[in-house]
Amino acid sequence: MSYPHTRMRRMRRDDFSRRLMRETVLTANDLIYPVFVHEAAGRAPVGSMPGIERLSIDELLRVAEQASTLQVPALALFPVTAPEAKSLTAHAAWDDDGLCQRAVRALKQRFPGLGVITDVALDPYTSHGQDGLVDDTGYVMNDETVEALVKQVLSHARAGADVVAPSDMMDGRIGAIRGALEDDGFIHTRILAYSAKYASAFYGPFRDAVGSSGALGKGNKSSYQMDPANSDEALREVALDLDEGADMVMVKPGLPYLDIVRRVKDAYGAPTFVYQVSGEYAMVKAAAQNGWLDERACALEALASIKRAGADGVLTYFALDAARWLREAH
Repeated sequence: MSYPHTRMRRMRRDDFSRRLMRETVLTANDLIYPVFVHEAAGRAPVGSMPGIERLSIDELLRVAEQASTLQVPALALFPVTAPEAKSLTAHAAWDDDGLCQRAVRALKQRFPGLGVITDVALDPYTSHGQDGLVDDTGYVMNDETVEALVKQVLSHARAGADVVAPSDMMDGRIGAIRGALEDDGFIHTRILAYSAKYASAFYGPFRDAVGSSGALGKGNKSSYQMDPANSDEALREVALDLDEGADMVMVKPGLPYLDIVRRVKDAYGAPTFVYQVSGEYAMVKAAAQNGWLDERACALEALASIKRAGADGVLTYFALDAARWLREAH
């Protein structure tokens, strides 16, 4: 029927009816908290990400306790590698006594029910800041990098990681990782594949946080991360990763790529995650600090929009705050 028999505003008039017809509900169960871990004692602020700090392992455990209390299901670990540990071969990535591995063991010992996700990529460990091993021309080599990633994954699995998350965008790495995990008996280790990871300008604060921006310099990652102009290519990437054994797929960044999220979810129906990246976080924080935006309202709106687009969960630096805000709302 048409107006006046149909008045769309009737259901919007009161809070109770708005709640009754709400299509998307955001809860703490939808959130994953990315954390930066460093070797130094205590905490160190990340200047370009207000409110975010690099954490020692003992401080990480305090944050994990907060996440558990707020019922955030998982943490995603990102190590800040000391400059002297970086190399052309990235061999520190699979050191069983490395920072990431020690952090995983500490978390699983103290909080066995908290999900621990580890980043699988070489950029924190390479002296040049690229996500893989390079040849004499500086080109990132695919197959040699995949061999290194497999060693990194097995080291993380031995430490007790619940989920390994390859973020490197090398071809064929999901199949190689799945095969290695099966062969070594890690049949329950899940793979969260960064399947549609774009060569985005929104990653700057993250690279500051992990210390890879200085090494990367004026270099870029366009030879392996996706062109922001492409959409069909993302579906091909996701299809390949699922076929190779990924349990979950990722679209990164978030808000600028919600069309990709919807296409991926509609096409495959697989568990689909989004990384609301450092640049997205920093923009909201900076605008809020200047009094231009309401931080809480904008952060929750952005997270709800990501879920509305089809995401099953969101990696977000707002995770702990959002969980608190959602608890307060109830």
